[in-house]
Amino acid sequence: MATIIRVMVLALTVVFTSVNAQDFQGVATYKTQRKIDIKMDSTKMNSDMQTKMMEMMKKQFQKTYILNFNKEASVYKQEESLAKPQVGGDGFQVMFAGSGGDDALYKNTKEKRYVNQKDAMGKIFLIKDSIENIAWKLESESKYIGEYQCYKATYVKQVPVMKAFSFSTVESDKEEDKEAEEPEMEDRIVTAWYTPQVPVNNGPGKYQGLPGLILEIHDGKLTIVCSKIVLNPEEKVDIEEPSKGKEVNQKAYEDIMEKKSKEMMERYAPKKGDRNGEGFSITIGG
Repeated sequence: MATIIRVMVLALTVVFTSVNAQDFQGVATYKTQRKIDIKMDSTKMNSDMQTKMMEMMKKQFQKTYILNFNKEASVYKQEESLAKPQVGGDGFQVMFAGSGGDDALYKNTKEKRYVNQKDAMGKIFLIKDSIENIAWKLESESKYIGEYQCYKATYVKQVPVMKAFSFSTVESDKEEDKEAEEPEMEDRIVTAWYTPQVPVNNGPGKYQGLPGLILEIHDGKLTIVCSKIVLNPEEKVDIEEPSKGKEVNQKAYEDIMEKKSKEMMERYAPKKGDRNGEGFSITIGG
């Protein structure tokens, strides 16, 4: 059955691809959501404050992105928002690094490369690297997302086992806690739903490589769902490759971020003499 579906999908893709291939453009709107787990053990943080903080953090991970695309390239950016910093009734504030207004992911699926402009910790980076092939498995299941018939695809990737980020005033005397350890890895099945009715091998973020636009992604605790598509809009779609920032490849960027994260953790690490038992931990991964 899966083989029949694969043949049908590829046949539909060829038909659609041959129609107006040069002029084909579109705009897709995606809603993202990431589940989080928060465990708090502060003697000063009451249940009301914990509830407020949980709600504020949930909102930080509910975002809207716009994907401008044509047959060969795309730009994926967060929708502009006038949201103010989240401040709780007791004066605490939740702030997150990154997700700046300059962030933009450009992908050229024909040339198999991407340029990711990211505002991280007050500095703009221009990450240039190759698009990695995803070993998608085309499944037989199908469903409708809005008016588009979509087909299921999956692949397996290895990811680190996520542990809670702990911000506690309890100081550890164990030297091994300060030593870097190789992360424990686990397999994760990523599920996508794509539609051959939109004949591009693209999708949100770094998901691509299927015979049709990806409209839905389930990747661990991350969910991305397309809420609107406009094909061949009256105004020409702007697909401009970003050019601002310090140029690095993906590995160099990850090394820089790891170093900066360690510096930040050390800066806010508990000092001797601090009162014990105050703090909280956050699990975001997935």
